[in-house]
Amino acid sequence: MTLRDITVALGPGTPEWPGDTPFSCTWAWRIARGDSVNVSALTSSPHVGTHADAPLHVHDGWPPAHELPLDAFHGPALVRTVRADRDAITLDDIPDLPDAPIERLLLRTGMSVARGTFPDRWPALSPDAARTLVERGLRLLGVDAPSVDARTSKDLAVHHALFRGAACVLESLDLHAITDGTYELTAYPLKIEGADAAPVRAVLRDLKI
Repeated sequence: MTLRDITVALGPGTPEWPGDTPFSCTWAWRIARGDSVNVSALTSSPHVGTHADAPLHVHDGWPPAHELPLDAFHGPALVRTVRADRDAITLDDIPDLPDAPIERLLLRTGMSVARGTFPDRWPALSPDAARTLVERGLRLLGVDAPSVDARTSKDLAVHHALFRGAACVLESLDLHAITDGTYELTAYPLKIEGADAAPVRAVLRDLKI
């Protein structure tokens, strides 16, 4: 069984969305200072690194991170590479997209913060395409880019289309070493009460399909 870690590591150099709270790790207790154990203290926006957005992120009163449905974050997932020079990705821009229902779709744009910098732009699924996929049974959309919406988006129409259709969102995956295919995804969000997003450890397992 081959497991492929597609998580962007959290660290002092992990790029955050400009203006958001960066990740930092300090020490409350240190053995080197005479304490009995090492105990770290973390500060970070939940949107740094690989994470699941909750509907609360885009709409007051919608469910927070601890209410995300776990079954959406585990199961067969398609990985598909799309061209980075596109602005709005239509269904025709996604290669070898089957007509059958797709529960989980991971889009590989190459515009991941795993490269060490926050990208100036990235392609995003069009709202119409998101709505069509939801109508066809999509339960989760994952992207290697920092957001399922374009960087300049203010209405976050893709987020809204997915959440209104009861689909979930994974962002900032590291798919640079993953080829297109069908995998088993495991990417459970941390159970953080009241938060608008939660970090995940995202892993793919090879499937022979």
